[in-house]
Amino acid sequence: MSGVAFVLMYTKFKQAVDSVASDEVAGPPLPLGRRVELDGRGNTFVREVEGPPGAPTVVLLHGWMASGGLNWFQCFDSLADRFRVLAPDLRGHGRGLRSRQRFTLSDCADDVAALMREVEAGPAIVVGYSMGGPVATLLWRQHPELVSALGLCATGQEFLAGNRARYSMRSSTTLAAASVRMGGWASWLPREISTLVLPSVVPDRKRPATLTRWAQAELRRHDPRMVLEAGTAIASFSSKSWAPEIDVPTTVMVTEMDTTVEPLAQRRLARAIPGARLQRFGDGHLACINP
Repeated sequence: MSGVAFVLMYTKFKQAVDSVASDEVAGPPLPLGRRVELDGRGNTFVREVEGPPGAPTVVLLHGWMASGGLNWFQCFDSLADRFRVLAPDLRGHGRGLRSRQRFTLSDCADDVAALMREVEAGPAIVVGYSMGGPVATLLWRQHPELVSALGLCATGQEFLAGNRARYSMRSSTTLAAASVRMGGWASWLPREISTLVLPSVVPDRKRPATLTRWAQAELRRHDPRMVLEAGTAIASFSSKSWAPEIDVPTTVMVTEMDTTVEPLAQRRLARAIPGARLQRFGDGHLACINP
Protein backbone atom coordinates (compact mmCIF):
# COMPACT_ATOMS: atom_id res chain seq x y z
CA MET A 1 0.00 0.00 0.00
CA SER A 2 1.32 3.45 -0.89
CA GLY A 3 1.80 6.32 1.53
CA VAL A 4 -1.05 8.23 -0.13
CA ALA A 5 -3.32 5.20 0.30
CA PHE A 6 -2.46 5.03 4.00
CA VAL A 7 -3.37 8.69 4.47
CA LEU A 8 -6.62 8.24 2.53
CA MET A 9 -7.43 5.25 4.70
CA TYR A 10 -6.93 7.39 7.78
CA THR A 11 -9.20 10.05 6.25
CA LYS A 12 -11.94 7.47 5.74
CA PHE A 13 -11.63 6.28 9.34
CA LYS A 14 -12.03 9.78 10.70
CA GLN A 15 -15.03 10.57 8.50
CA ALA A 16 -16.78 7.70 10.21
CA VAL A 17 -15.55 8.92 13.57
CA ASP A 18 -16.90 12.44 13.09
CA SER A 19 -20.28 11.17 11.93
CA VAL A 20 -20.99 9.92 15.45
CA ALA A 21 -22.80 12.37 17.69
CA SER A 22 -21.77 10.82 21.00
CA ASP A 23 -18.61 9.26 22.39
CA GLU A 24 -20.68 6.81 24.41
CA VAL A 25 -22.20 4.27 22.00
CA ALA A 26 -23.24 0.81 23.11
CA GLY A 27 -20.85 -1.81 21.78
CA PRO A 28 -19.82 -5.38 22.52
CA PRO A 29 -19.35 -6.46 26.15
CA LEU A 30 -15.80 -5.60 27.15
CA PRO A 31 -13.72 -6.08 30.28
CA LEU A 32 -13.48 -3.01 32.46
CA GLY A 33 -10.68 -0.59 31.79
CA ARG A 34 -8.83 1.73 34.12
CA ARG A 35 -6.38 4.58 34.06
CA VAL A 36 -2.83 3.82 35.15
CA GLU A 37 -0.21 6.44 35.96
CA LEU A 38 3.19 5.51 34.51
CA ASP A 39 6.01 7.04 36.52
CA GLY A 40 7.63 9.86 34.54
CA ARG A 41 5.64 9.07 31.39
CA GLY A 42 2.02 10.04 31.88
CA ASN A 43 -1.43 8.52 32.18
CA THR A 44 -2.58 5.57 30.09
CA PHE A 45 -5.55 3.21 29.81
CA VAL A 46 -5.74 -0.57 29.90
CA ARG A 47 -8.53 -3.14 29.72
CA GLU A 48 -7.99 -6.10 32.05
CA VAL A 49 -9.23 -9.64 32.51
CA GLU A 50 -8.17 -11.09 35.85
CA GLY A 51 -8.14 -14.73 34.76
CA PRO A 52 -7.77 -17.72 37.08
CA PRO A 53 -5.46 -17.42 40.12
CA GLY A 54 -1.83 -17.77 39.06
CA ALA A 55 -2.70 -17.72 35.35
CA PRO A 56 -0.03 -16.61 32.87
CA THR A 57 -0.39 -13.10 31.47
CA VAL A 58 -1.15 -12.22 27.86
CA VAL A 59 -0.52 -8.64 26.71
CA LEU A 60 -2.49 -7.68 23.59
CA LEU A 61 -1.09 -4.80 21.50
CA HIS A 62 -3.39 -3.26 18.91
CA GLY A 63 -2.79 -1.97 15.40
CA TRP A 64 -2.60 1.51 13.89
CA MET A 65 -5.81 3.56 14.25
CA ALA A 66 -7.33 0.95 16.58
CA SER A 67 -7.54 0.68 20.37
CA GLY A 68 -7.22 -2.19 22.81
CA GLY A 69 -10.97 -2.71 22.94
CA LEU A 70 -11.55 -2.30 19.21
CA ASN A 71 -8.72 -4.59 18.09
CA TRP A 72 -9.34 -7.38 20.59
CA PHE A 73 -13.06 -7.32 21.52
CA GLN A 74 -13.61 -10.78 20.06
CA CYS A 75 -10.75 -12.34 22.06
CA PHE A 76 -11.39 -11.44 25.69
CA ASP A 77 -13.96 -14.11 26.50
CA SER A 78 -11.99 -16.94 24.94
CA LEU A 79 -8.82 -15.95 26.81
CA ALA A 80 -10.46 -15.29 30.18
CA ASP A 81 -10.62 -18.95 31.26
CA ARG A 82 -6.87 -19.49 30.98
CA PHE A 83 -5.05 -16.16 31.12
CA ARG A 84 -4.76 -12.83 32.82
CA VAL A 85 -5.20 -10.36 29.95
CA LEU A 86 -3.97 -6.78 29.52
CA ALA A 87 -5.01 -4.78 26.45
CA PRO A 88 -3.62 -1.23 26.67
CA ASP A 89 -4.42 1.67 24.38
CA LEU A 90 -1.07 2.63 22.86
CA ARG A 91 0.04 6.25 22.99
CA GLY A 92 -2.04 8.62 20.91
CA HIS A 93 -4.69 5.95 20.29
CA GLY A 94 -8.03 5.70 22.08
CA ARG A 95 -7.56 6.69 25.70
CA GLY A 96 -3.81 6.03 25.59
CA LEU A 97 -1.01 8.25 26.83
CA ARG A 98 -0.74 11.73 25.32
CA SER A 99 2.58 13.47 24.75
CA ARG A 100 3.85 16.53 22.92
CA GLN A 101 6.90 14.53 21.89
CA ARG A 102 7.02 12.93 18.46
CA PHE A 103 5.47 9.46 18.36
CA THR A 104 7.93 6.56 18.20
CA LEU A 105 7.37 2.82 18.31
CA SER A 106 10.26 2.57 20.76
CA ASP A 107 8.42 4.86 23.18
CA CYS A 108 5.32 2.68 22.79
CA ALA A 109 7.36 -0.34 23.83
CA ASP A 110 8.70 1.54 26.85
CA ASP A 111 5.15 2.57 27.78
CA VAL A 112 4.04 -1.06 27.73
CA ALA A 113 7.05 -2.05 29.84
CA ALA A 114 6.24 0.65 32.39
CA LEU A 115 2.62 -0.52 32.50
CA MET A 116 3.61 -4.16 33.01
CA ARG A 117 5.90 -3.22 35.87
CA GLU A 118 3.27 -0.97 37.43
CA VAL A 119 0.64 -3.74 37.47
CA GLU A 120 3.22 -6.51 38.15
CA ALA A 121 2.50 -8.40 34.96
CA GLY A 122 5.77 -9.77 33.63
CA PRO A 123 7.07 -11.89 32.06
CA ALA A 124 4.15 -12.28 29.67
CA ILE A 125 3.09 -13.66 26.32
CA VAL A 126 2.99 -10.54 24.15
CA VAL A 127 0.75 -10.53 21.07
CA GLY A 128 1.02 -7.71 18.54
CA TYR A 129 -1.39 -7.03 15.68
CA SER A 130 -0.18 -4.97 12.70
CA MET A 131 1.55 -1.93 14.32
CA GLY A 132 1.41 -3.87 17.57
CA GLY A 133 3.88 -6.35 16.04
CA PRO A 134 6.79 -3.88 15.96
CA VAL A 135 5.84 -2.70 19.44
CA ALA A 136 5.89 -6.31 20.69
CA THR A 137 9.27 -7.09 19.13
CA LEU A 138 10.74 -3.80 20.40
CA LEU A 139 9.43 -4.67 23.86
CA TRP A 140 11.38 -7.94 23.62
CA ARG A 141 14.46 -6.09 22.40
CA GLN A 142 14.36 -3.29 24.98
CA HIS A 143 12.93 -5.21 27.95
CA PRO A 144 13.60 -8.92 27.32
CA GLU A 145 12.92 -9.85 30.94
CA LEU A 146 9.24 -8.95 30.42
CA VAL A 147 8.59 -11.18 27.38
CA SER A 148 8.22 -14.96 27.64
CA ALA A 149 6.78 -15.51 24.14
CA LEU A 150 5.58 -13.55 21.11
CA GLY A 151 2.54 -13.75 18.87
CA LEU A 152 2.81 -11.58 15.75
CA CYS A 153 -0.32 -11.07 13.63
CA ALA A 154 -0.75 -9.32 10.26
CA THR A 155 2.68 -7.74 10.61
CA GLY A 156 6.18 -7.85 9.15
CA GLN A 157 9.80 -6.82 9.50
CA GLU A 158 8.85 -3.86 7.31
CA PHE A 159 5.37 -2.57 6.48
CA LEU A 160 6.05 -1.19 3.02
CA ALA A 161 7.93 -2.84 0.18
CA GLY A 162 10.36 -0.64 -1.69
CA ASN A 163 11.96 2.71 -0.99
CA ARG A 164 9.44 4.66 -3.07
CA ALA A 165 6.46 3.44 -1.01
CA ARG A 166 8.32 4.04 2.24
CA TYR A 167 9.30 7.56 1.21
CA SER A 168 5.77 8.37 0.06
CA MET A 169 4.25 7.19 3.32
CA ARG A 170 6.81 9.01 5.48
CA SER A 171 6.44 12.22 3.49
CA SER A 172 2.63 12.21 3.54
CA THR A 173 2.21 11.49 7.22
CA THR A 174 5.09 13.72 8.33
CA LEU A 175 3.70 16.71 6.42
CA ALA A 176 0.18 16.15 7.72
CA ALA A 177 1.33 15.71 11.32
CA ALA A 178 3.52 18.82 11.16
CA SER A 179 0.60 20.83 9.82
CA VAL A 180 -1.65 19.60 12.62
CA ARG A 181 1.02 20.66 15.13
CA MET A 182 1.06 24.16 13.62
CA GLY A 183 -2.70 24.40 13.21
CA GLY A 184 -2.25 24.74 9.46
CA TRP A 185 -4.08 23.43 6.41
CA ALA A 186 -3.87 19.79 7.41
CA SER A 187 -5.73 20.39 10.65
CA TRP A 188 -8.85 19.59 8.61
CA LEU A 189 -7.46 16.21 7.55
CA PRO A 190 -8.81 14.09 10.44
CA ARG A 191 -12.33 15.31 9.63
CA GLU A 192 -12.00 14.07 6.06
CA ILE A 193 -10.77 10.54 6.62
CA SER A 194 -13.24 7.40 7.44
CA THR A 195 -16.74 5.85 6.74
CA LEU A 196 -15.61 3.39 4.13
CA VAL A 197 -13.06 1.34 6.00
CA LEU A 198 -14.94 -0.29 8.86
CA PRO A 199 -18.17 -0.97 6.97
CA SER A 200 -16.75 -1.91 3.58
CA VAL A 201 -13.12 -3.03 3.54
CA VAL A 202 -14.55 -6.53 3.24
CA PRO A 203 -17.75 -5.88 1.22
CA ASP A 204 -19.29 -9.32 1.75
CA ARG A 205 -19.07 -9.01 5.56
CA LYS A 206 -22.14 -7.64 7.35
CA ARG A 207 -21.44 -6.02 10.70
CA PRO A 208 -24.23 -4.93 13.06
CA ALA A 209 -24.88 -1.20 12.83
CA THR A 210 -24.36 -0.88 16.59
CA LEU A 211 -20.89 -2.42 16.30
CA THR A 212 -19.93 -0.03 13.52
CA ARG A 213 -21.17 2.98 15.49
CA TRP A 214 -19.31 1.85 18.60
CA ALA A 215 -16.10 1.37 16.59
CA GLN A 216 -16.48 4.83 15.09
CA ALA A 217 -16.99 6.33 18.54
CA GLU A 218 -13.89 4.53 19.79
CA LEU A 219 -11.87 6.07 16.95
CA ARG A 220 -13.01 9.56 17.90
CA ARG A 221 -10.77 9.32 20.95
CA HIS A 222 -7.54 9.31 18.91
CA ASP A 223 -5.06 12.18 18.94
CA PRO A 224 -4.88 13.06 15.20
CA ARG A 225 -1.31 14.36 15.27
CA MET A 226 0.05 11.36 17.17
CA VAL A 227 -1.78 8.89 14.93
CA LEU A 228 -0.34 10.55 11.83
CA GLU A 229 3.14 10.42 13.38
CA ALA A 230 2.51 6.75 14.08
CA GLY A 231 2.05 6.32 10.33
CA THR A 232 5.48 7.85 9.80
CA ALA A 233 6.95 5.48 12.39
CA ILE A 234 5.36 2.48 10.68
CA ALA A 235 6.79 3.52 7.31
CA SER A 236 10.26 3.86 8.82
CA PHE A 237 10.25 0.63 10.82
CA SER A 238 12.53 -2.27 9.98
CA SER A 239 13.63 -5.17 12.14
CA LYS A 240 15.57 -6.95 9.40
CA SER A 241 18.90 -6.48 11.17
CA TRP A 242 17.79 -7.87 14.52
CA ALA A 243 14.69 -10.06 14.08
CA PRO A 244 16.97 -13.14 13.74
CA GLU A 245 18.10 -12.48 17.33
CA ILE A 246 14.63 -13.06 18.80
CA ASP A 247 15.09 -15.96 21.19
CA VAL A 248 11.65 -16.56 22.72
CA PRO A 249 8.98 -18.91 21.36
CA THR A 250 7.23 -17.03 18.54
CA THR A 251 4.16 -17.66 16.42
CA VAL A 252 3.61 -15.58 13.27
CA MET A 253 -0.03 -15.48 12.16
CA VAL A 254 -0.30 -14.64 8.44
CA THR A 255 -3.44 -13.01 7.05
CA GLU A 256 -3.31 -14.50 3.57
CA MET A 257 -5.78 -12.04 1.98
CA ASP A 258 -4.05 -8.97 3.41
CA THR A 259 -3.59 -6.01 1.08
CA THR A 260 -2.04 -3.72 3.72
CA VAL A 261 0.85 -5.87 4.97
CA GLU A 262 1.65 -8.27 2.16
CA PRO A 263 1.42 -11.97 3.12
CA LEU A 264 4.90 -12.45 1.63
CA ALA A 265 6.28 -9.88 4.08
CA GLN A 266 4.56 -11.68 6.94
CA ARG A 267 6.03 -15.03 5.90
CA ARG A 268 9.48 -13.45 5.64
CA LEU A 269 9.14 -12.37 9.25
CA ALA A 270 8.41 -15.96 10.24
CA ARG A 271 11.46 -17.18 8.34
CA ALA A 272 13.67 -14.56 9.95
CA ILE A 273 12.91 -15.59 13.54
CA PRO A 274 14.66 -18.81 14.56
CA GLY A 275 12.17 -21.60 15.24
CA ALA A 276 9.11 -19.42 14.65
CA ARG A 277 5.84 -21.26 14.14
CA LEU A 278 3.70 -20.08 11.21
CA GLN A 279 -0.11 -20.11 11.07
CA ARG A 280 -2.17 -19.02 8.06
CA PHE A 281 -5.61 -17.43 8.06
CA GLY A 282 -7.78 -16.84 5.00
CA ASP A 283 -8.68 -13.28 5.85
CA GLY A 284 -7.49 -9.70 5.33
CA HIS A 285 -5.97 -7.00 7.47
CA LEU A 286 -9.18 -6.43 9.44
CA ALA A 287 -9.46 -10.10 10.41
CA CYS A 288 -9.54 -9.06 14.06
CA ILE A 289 -12.90 -7.28 13.68
CA ASN A 290 -14.48 -9.44 10.98
CA PRO A 291 -17.34 -11.69 12.11
